[in-house]
Amino acid sequence: MKKSLAVILTGAMLLLGACGGSNQASGDKKEKMVKIGITQIVEHPSLDATREGFIAALKDAGYEEGKNLKLDYQNAQGDMNNNASIAQKLVSDKNDLILAIATPSAQAAVQATKDIPILFSAITDPVSAELVQSLEKPGGNTTGTSDTHPDAIKNTIAAIKKFIPEAKKVGIIYNNGEPNSVINVKNAKEAIKEAGLEAVETTISTSSEVKQAAESMVGRVDVLYIPKDNTVVAALESVIAVANDKDIPTFSGDGDSVKRGTFASYGFDYHDLGYTTGKMAVEILKGKKPSEIPVGFPENLELIVNKKAAKEEGITLTEEMLKDAKIVGE
Repeated sequence: MKKSLAVILTGAMLLLGACGGSNQASGDKKEKMVKIGITQIVEHPSLDATREGFIAALKDAGYEEGKNLKLDYQNAQGDMNNNASIAQKLVSDKNDLILAIATPSAQAAVQATKDIPILFSAITDPVSAELVQSLEKPGGNTTGTSDTHPDAIKNTIAAIKKFIPEAKKVGIIYNNGEPNSVINVKNAKEAIKEAGLEAVETTISTSSEVKQAAESMVGRVDVLYIPKDNTVVAALESVIAVANDKDIPTFSGDGDSVKRGTFASYGFDYHDLGYTTGKMAVEILKGKKPSEIPVGFPENLELIVNKKAAKEEGITLTEEMLKDAKIVGE
């Protein structure tokens, strides 16, 4: 009898242990690991800040790398063959979502998949680049944020007249193989003409050609305008060195370039743009379709002036000129 009771008690304890172990296993169940692939055409501060803002938004929403998020960041280093290969790899790796930073990266991703959700950021014109059907109703598996504020280029060109009233010719250096640059330059030339100025263009195809292009502008132009061109901005220091040496005022299409040493721009914070894109990613991960999310734009536009660059480029500033400007490089 005692032996039978012991057997029963032992069996009951084993059963309870098994149940407890099952509950513990259930309590320790790991969260689903979300996989996001990031493709970026080239390294430069604006695009890097976009990526960092995107990741920050994910973290604030509870998606943390190594915990419940796996990121695969790939940089094409400006090589279009690498760019296409990266897009194909991110698709074959079955990521839950792809972030494409800059127009060439987004175009390659869209070509590579019609199924995986794609978010783009730092794009000049998503419709002309054939990434979405329209800004309000993107359609398909793609949406994101554009870095084209409607007044940015016009205001920056107007600033040339404000700071350099004697200027007549504006030099533009860009890569005519970048669709985003072609659109930016078209808009810049229209604004230059409206301001009563003349545009002088020089095109390049790689970052190694940027310094020579800047040197070719010496004596031909009164100021330089650097559009949002990934190839040129990746080698921006080459332009700045020539501008500083020859006292050529340099305006740029983005605020981050002013922080690096160009003189002035009407710009915004690319980290904020990336953060907005990251919030879109959270919506998609929670079930919303990209086609249901309109394309976003930067909300805040401000005049950014680099005082150190002004001194280097021979520009005399007054208090009136700096009114309402954000000052960097002091």
